[in-house]
Amino acid sequence: MLTAVLLTPGQFPSVLGDDYPAACAVLGLRPVAGGYGLVLGQDGLGARWTVVTLDTALVAVAVATWDCGMEYDLSPGERSIVASLPGWPLAVAVAGPGLPAPHDPSERDGGGPPLTPPDTSVWGPAQRRLGADEIALQWKSWRSQVDDEKDFVKATRDDTGAEGVEGVRGPGASAVRRVLDEARAYGEHPPPPGRVRSSFAEGGARALRADGPGWSIVARTDDIAFVLTDDEPGEVRPVGRGPELPGLLAALDALAVRTDG
Repeated sequence: MLTAVLLTPGQFPSVLGDDYPAACAVLGLRPVAGGYGLVLGQDGLGARWTVVTLDTALVAVAVATWDCGMEYDLSPGERSIVASLPGWPLAVAVAGPGLPAPHDPSERDGGGPPLTPPDTSVWGPAQRRLGADEIALQWKSWRSQVDDEKDFVKATRDDTGAEGVEGVRGPGASAVRRVLDEARAYGEHPPPPGRVRSSFAEGGARALRADGPGWSIVARTDDIAFVLTDDEPGEVRPVGRGPELPGLLAALDALAVRTDG
């Protein structure tokens, strides 16, 4: 065993998909409500394997312990294991000591094509979601780079009530408008579990993450939002609060899967 991650409606490797069912589909798993734990390791010959367990509590304790720099022997019980899948769905930079270099088992040994990590070498859905992950993780750093006087894209309404965007022109304006419209539509048409997630943030606020077809939003309910789209490689659009954003963020928080209980 080299590492482990949770695959639940509230916490899953976003590189795998925009929501929990999509991430499960990559592994050929049914999106059960309680979720799974994924244990990535090697067998005695060095082959990569992903063990899928229903014991999410055990995996959560192991991950939290490792994050604190302490050791933890993660050994899921046989009754909790639902699958042993060939390959790894995520990139792992370490290898087991005393074992051959990590390699995929043959299809004969593994029973099918091995799992492989999504391609993140070029801009696309996987890279866009990883970018959103980084902004969420380094919120203070990204927020400090925004000049409140000139960098914001502001969601507005004109006198007719039509949606608009101030502060950016051309493709950027249409991209941000589409994202805000689609995110707002989640209030009437709830998305799949995990498409919108909410977690604790400083000052009593909530940290929000929303994803959709071709876009990601990272936001704080008491502050601004950042928008990334597949159509604009590497671009991060900061959206100012204005009159509309607070209501949108509140609505998203109300329907989000909460990741901190």
